[in-house]
Amino acid sequence: MRNLLLLVALLGLAGCMKVSDMASGAEYHLRDAGFLDHGRTERMASRRLQQDSFIYIAQGHFVPPGHGYPRPNVVAEEAFKGFVEYFPLVRRAREPAGLDEAMAEARAAGAHYLLYARFAYSDDRIGNEDEWADQEALDRLGTDRASIQLMLIETNTRFLVDTARIRSRGGFLTFYDAQPQDLIGPPLHDYARSLLGVGR
Repeated sequence: MRNLLLLVALLGLAGCMKVSDMASGAEYHLRDAGFLDHGRTERMASRRLQQDSFIYIAQGHFVPPGHGYPRPNVVAEEAFKGFVEYFPLVRRAREPAGLDEAMAEARAAGAHYLLYARFAYSDDRIGNEDEWADQEALDRLGTDRASIQLMLIETNTRFLVDTARIRSRGGFLTFYDAQPQDLIGPPLHDYARSLLGVGR
């Protein structure tokens, strides 16, 4: 009898929600609680782009303050990986560039928009034995953090279409041997999706 009641209860719960919804809900709450990597994007505008828009991606020379030194063009590389799935016309600069230089390159390539990014903050906390041997500071143990600033500029008019700030933090269960640049891929992917107005 007890097994029958348990089966009826499970079937009742299964009828209320799909398994995929339960999994995505659990993942959301684990990210929000700090167990998994979490990124939050703050957009200043809600304008959408057409899918055939040609976007040129570049990153500034700015070296982020904080502990840790990410690869020089890592934001442009990760943004390219996220945008190429949604926009068929995407190119990225090979190396960091100033805003005027990036705008000139975007215009020369025939791009409609320039996505200009900079790694605003990077905090690479101790996450493995090598980092502990280098720093040996208990207050440096913990999860990594990163902050990125984005500007989406129309190349013909230099009109600022959108600005965004992405703040990411590592999760307690995923902090081993992680780097701040490992956190920025999924939020940039979500930003590309939001520019098209596509949900998760």
